[in-house]
Amino acid sequence: MKKIGFIGVGVMGQSMVRNLMKHGFEVSVYTRTKEKADAVVSEGAIWCPSVKECAAGKDVVITIVGFPKDVEEVYFGENGIIENVPAGATIIDMTTTSPKLSVRIYEAAKARGVYALDAPVSGGDIGAQKGTLAIMVGGDKEVFDAAQDVFSAMGTNIVYEGGAGMGQHCKMANQIALSGALASTCEAITYAKSVGLDTKTMLDTISTGAAGSWQMSNNGYKILAENFDPGFFVYHYIKDMRIAMEEATERETALPVLADVLSMFEKLDAEGGSKLGTQALIKIYEEKKH
Repeated sequence: MKKIGFIGVGVMGQSMVRNLMKHGFEVSVYTRTKEKADAVVSEGAIWCPSVKECAAGKDVVITIVGFPKDVEEVYFGENGIIENVPAGATIIDMTTTSPKLSVRIYEAAKARGVYALDAPVSGGDIGAQKGTLAIMVGGDKEVFDAAQDVFSAMGTNIVYEGGAGMGQHCKMANQIALSGALASTCEAITYAKSVGLDTKTMLDTISTGAAGSWQMSNNGYKILAENFDPGFFVYHYIKDMRIAMEEATERETALPVLADVLSMFEKLDAEGGSKLGTQALIKIYEEKKH
């Protein structure tokens, strides 16, 4: 069975590590704040004190960190993954990051005889826990095919999107679509409250029809419960939306809905909501009533 190094044990990473171990993989972990890895280490993961040691001797190294600068830090340099993973290994970045950065990683890895895939995910903390993530993969098709056992431990909708960076471009499309679905869910709830509808009954009714979405069926009910715990942090989503806007701007592609939703999230962030879940967007709608 493949030896896996896993870097970035946050909200998503913890569950992904657990699912890999459930499927029999030996998983070594590294994260900057060791306490975040304590639970999975107690369950059988092997702690590594550095990126370098987590990459050394592994068949596969998976990363899911925060921002593009974090991705650069763990992949490049003499203590990074690319310099320390053995030739013939596969490195899989599951962070949502810049497609250009994924191409850089692919090219640097190829120069050292290492295989690289960009494989961002969708499905949030719930999908990570259940092992039902959607995984969008860019890179060489034969490398994607060889990594199916690893991907299938974490997700159920595993799709090859094309060459290096195409997994990230697909994730950008996902984040663009998500913006409208979440905002419209907030608007539906805001409208229902304003006219005196029972909001739960309303969601129960419309979530199974043409208006239904993952956002409505999951975050809609969290909003009603005033549960703003992060399945997906506001500040991470802002990062994703900014990457999508940058890519679209370079191609002179207009994304007016995304631009509006991004501006609302930036307001929420400025008001101290950065570490809430994305469903906290409702707070901006509540402000608008006054």
